[in-house]
Amino acid sequence: MSIEVVDKLGGRLREMVARLHEIDRRMAEEGSARPDLIPTLMRERASLAPTVEMHARIEHCRKDIAEVNQLAEMESDSAMAAEFRSESTRLKAELDDLASQLVGKFLDADPDDQRDVIIEIRAGVGGDEAALFVGELRRMYLRFAERLGFKPELLSAQPTPLGGFTETTIAVSGQGSYAQFRFESGGHRVQRVPKTEANGRIHTSTATVAVLRQVDDIAVEIKDSDLIVDTFRASGAGGQHVNKTDSAVRMTHVPSGIVVACQDERSQQKNRARALSVLKARLHDHAVKTRDAARAKDRREQVGTGDRSDKIRTYNYPQDRVTDHRIGISVHGIADFLDGAMEPIVRGLMDEERARRLRDVLEERRA
Repeated sequence: MSIEVVDKLGGRLREMVARLHEIDRRMAEEGSARPDLIPTLMRERASLAPTVEMHARIEHCRKDIAEVNQLAEMESDSAMAAEFRSESTRLKAELDDLASQLVGKFLDADPDDQRDVIIEIRAGVGGDEAALFVGELRRMYLRFAERLGFKPELLSAQPTPLGGFTETTIAVSGQGSYAQFRFESGGHRVQRVPKTEANGRIHTSTATVAVLRQVDDIAVEIKDSDLIVDTFRASGAGGQHVNKTDSAVRMTHVPSGIVVACQDERSQQKNRARALSVLKARLHDHAVKTRDAARAKDRREQVGTGDRSDKIRTYNYPQDRVTDHRIGISVHGIADFLDGAMEPIVRGLMDEERARRLRDVLEERRA
């Protein structure tokens, strides 16, 4: 089956080979004059090279099989012919193994998976309870990042009097960050009895999560004339500093209408840099979604649509259960899950994504 899939991937694999050669050419010809290109090109090359190299090994193995089979047919000595046939059998087994590895590498070959991410969490319906839920989701992602050995960092927050947040933004850096967090985009809802509920009624509150790829400076170009930058005094924790300095930054991208605010750092310069990074990530995310929608309006998105309005996951306290509605997986132990033990559902989503990519390849080649 795997070698059949490799044959169906022939066109795409040739495109990957051509792209790898193009990257090598650009690095050789433009690298010294444009050093800012190197990180982006190197990242893309690292995602393509294992698949291209595996494809080359498969083609070499196929050539060896053809030569051995020809020798077996031409050999008059029965003992030697038997040895050639035995070698052919061994090579075919090696070919099947290589093909399985190639399919796996192809399905995982997404340059974006290696990117750092920016995670935006906003309260939905539910008032104070929704704001508290935002705080719990933020802590969950921070702990999950730490469990994976990534570096999480708080970028901004809008706190509420009861200890929640109307919105908050964090960054996570580390190789493979986007692969681990990409499926968190969408609507999250919590069902529980709030502490302020006197009659013991279960309330449903919601929050939305957006996971954005952090992009290189050359990936998104923003003109200074397209920006309106305002400074203001930071709010929330921070001691006397928040009352003395206009260190917080609000950045508005006029063409798109996107507004980003950052106030976590005491330095206005650092907040400006962080706000610009978030803005570029949001612009890149919008461009990618627009491109994907234009290419295939009716095609399924990664796992579900990934739209923020979708209710992708429910945290049910009375049943001590977390359910991901896209793949129908439920795990018990909400406390552990919100403490960062997200692996069972994340693995399920990643496995389903790989299966979907494979189905799309087979269906596309049949069409």
